[in-house]
Amino acid sequence: MGKSMLPLLFVFLLHVSASWAASDPLFNTISQCVSAQAKLQSGELSKILVAKDSPSYTSVLQNYIRNARFNTSATPKPVIIVTPTAESHVSAAVVCAKKSGIQIRIRSGGHDYEGVSYVSDVAFIIIDMFNLRSIDIDLKTQTAWVQTGATLGELYYSISQKSNTLGFPAGVCPTVGVGGHISGGGYGFLIRKFGLTTDNVVDAKIVDVQGRILDRKSMGEDLFWAIRGGGGASFGVILSFQIRLVTLPPTISVFRLERYLEENATDIVVKYQQVAPTTDENLFMRMLVQPVDSKVKKGEKTVRITIIAEFQGDANTLVALLGKEFPELGLKKGDIAEMSWIQSVLWWNQIPNGTAPSVLLERNVNDADFVRRKSDYLKTPIPRAGLESLWTKIVAIGKPGLVFNPYGGKMNQIPPTATPFAHRAGFLFKIQHSITWSEPGPEEEQLHTSEIRKLHDALTPYVSQNPRSAYLNYRDFDIGISQKGTYEEGKVYGEKYFNQNFDRLVQVKTQVDPENFFRNQQSIPTRSKA
Repeated sequence: MGKSMLPLLFVFLLHVSASWAASDPLFNTISQCVSAQAKLQSGELSKILVAKDSPSYTSVLQNYIRNARFNTSATPKPVIIVTPTAESHVSAAVVCAKKSGIQIRIRSGGHDYEGVSYVSDVAFIIIDMFNLRSIDIDLKTQTAWVQTGATLGELYYSISQKSNTLGFPAGVCPTVGVGGHISGGGYGFLIRKFGLTTDNVVDAKIVDVQGRILDRKSMGEDLFWAIRGGGGASFGVILSFQIRLVTLPPTISVFRLERYLEENATDIVVKYQQVAPTTDENLFMRMLVQPVDSKVKKGEKTVRITIIAEFQGDANTLVALLGKEFPELGLKKGDIAEMSWIQSVLWWNQIPNGTAPSVLLERNVNDADFVRRKSDYLKTPIPRAGLESLWTKIVAIGKPGLVFNPYGGKMNQIPPTATPFAHRAGFLFKIQHSITWSEPGPEEEQLHTSEIRKLHDALTPYVSQNPRSAYLNYRDFDIGISQKGTYEEGKVYGEKYFNQNFDRLVQVKTQVDPENFFRNQQSIPTRSKA
């Protein structure tokens, strides 16, 4: 699957007329520079540069805005969008942006929760990677080269067309871009068996600040370490990753069970916290905690607990396992569905059984809700009294919920310094704070932002401290932003995202990008800016 699958829509959209851009000196400067750097033929330039006054500009910009909070008239817009179709175009864009003194933002899928890949408060251009989406699978070595503009859905589909026994341990949502997901330490329902995406990366190609295209050997082990969980956009433009595919059994078992406080939900959560991070590494059990209408007391709110699970094995084995370790759940064989791995990918996305896997190729462009997300890590279980207090607060706040993702298994076996992702042994759960709404307007955003902050405050007594750790791919500006690019600013959020690995990331950054060209609101700073 490669460039031939590029929707024809984009071919027609990516057209820039010289007359549209004639009044823009910056566009002319960059277009001339890119043309010279990339040695473009006549007519090629109009396919990869989109000027602000181009008729296609708005659609190209909005196609991969995945958070409607940043799709307003007041949101700062890029002066140019670069849509490279070759690696040399990326190199040229970096060189020319640096020469012109303008910042860049790098977008692979647009799912970042604070819009870092397409929003800036200073003049900027976007390098949008959606054309660079080829996937080359080598069954002999059980590896694949994946360009960073590909989506997880495209990757999963491509693997399924080549093999019934291979997969890749990445995220649930099929429209997430490979670039940001992997470089930020992406994870999914195979995490306890195989670790993170970054734990299964064996090579990469990156454009550095000089415009050079480097692989693992030429970039060196320090930079290769940094881009596997430290975020790619602080160090360059990642073009592709070579990933190691993993072997999966022919039968995958999944289930989804709901319990309310009026049932035995609190008992279940108490036991869940003990079992989920310690059980067989083939079992991943996600838990949702949501405020909902009570089924027992009409007009009142309650809390619903949902356990969503995947087991790499058959239903009988799973029933026996949880019957012994988690009898409070009351799991029966009739609650379980058996399927292949690729079918489980569809199941996690609540796509009807029997749907062809090709549905994963749908990019659903220009489709976004309003979302806010936060994150926490749990190192000790929340006691029963704490849970009961938390339920009261969740009901009172009213809308946001929590998602518990268990660690253990493979995550305990990988040293915290092996990659920038430091949250390994000793961390029981990653918790996502989640709120989504559909009504536009600053009042709605203020209301729902206040709600999720209250929920975040309610978790304070129970989560990791000094630092209160957070997950890079759930970007959250509340934990700190960089305005001047200083080390002191970066340390505020950097130690939360990377714990003891932050200073090594700073060291790598200082070596490969000493002038701090690749920067954003939460990028890795250089030492020279201290």
